[in-house]
Amino acid sequence: MAILLSLFPKPPNPLQNPNPNNSQPLSFITGEPITSAATSKRHFIFKFTSLYVSLIPQLPLAQSLAATSLPSKTLLSGIANTKSWFQFFGGGFSIRVPPEFEDIMEPEDFNAGLSLYGDKAKPKTFAARFASHDGAEVLSVVIRPSNQLKITFLEAKDVTDLGSLKEAAKLFVPGGATLYAARTIKVKEEEGFQTYYFYEFGRDEQHIALVAAVSSGKAFIAGATAPQSKWDDDGVKLRSAAISLTIL
Repeated sequence: MAILLSLFPKPPNPLQNPNPNNSQPLSFITGEPITSAATSKRHFIFKFTSLYVSLIPQLPLAQSLAATSLPSKTLLSGIANTKSWFQFFGGGFSIRVPPEFEDIMEPEDFNAGLSLYGDKAKPKTFAARFASHDGAEVLSVVIRPSNQLKITFLEAKDVTDLGSLKEAAKLFVPGGATLYAARTIKVKEEEGFQTYYFYEFGRDEQHIALVAAVSSGKAFIAGATAPQSKWDDDGVKLRSAAISLTIL
């Protein structure tokens, strides 16, 4: 089962955070650096991680997944510094939002997942959703039980429990897509490493950068999408936004 984030957002709404009680400062508003431990780890990702996410030429799936690591110079040219971007905090994750992107979550999205009078809760489609002013570029986060992606008797604690980078591709990359890059990202945590899978692919004139991670039986998937015609100009920004996904 492949997860493809919706590519056609509704008109944007004013920027908001569904976690109003969160005391974390928002650099988008204050212009000051965020100083939380989770944020600091992401700020120093290049110091603590083995990160391979630069765009590579179009290759068949197997060849792309087996591609060797690219030089750090190429890596640095493929992502941007997101330290000054607004940091959105959701349920168990945070993500950096590109400048001038707007929150397009609908009011009913915030109430999804709640049950009333014993009724079965309506699944929440998105945990976060932002778009450019013209709606052509979208950043989304979805959260799903990991056993919906792969049946397992044990609770998945890491994305590697869903399989290798190559094996998990069939869960996150839709059939018929052209895969440009697939990489494993390992982030140093206090109790070890958090693993993220990164995929970049094209489908139906859209270009998508997707990052997936698993924690406590939940799969967190961030996707940044744009028309292929816009990717040359905005691809670094969108790729950087997807990679900024952090499991808290």
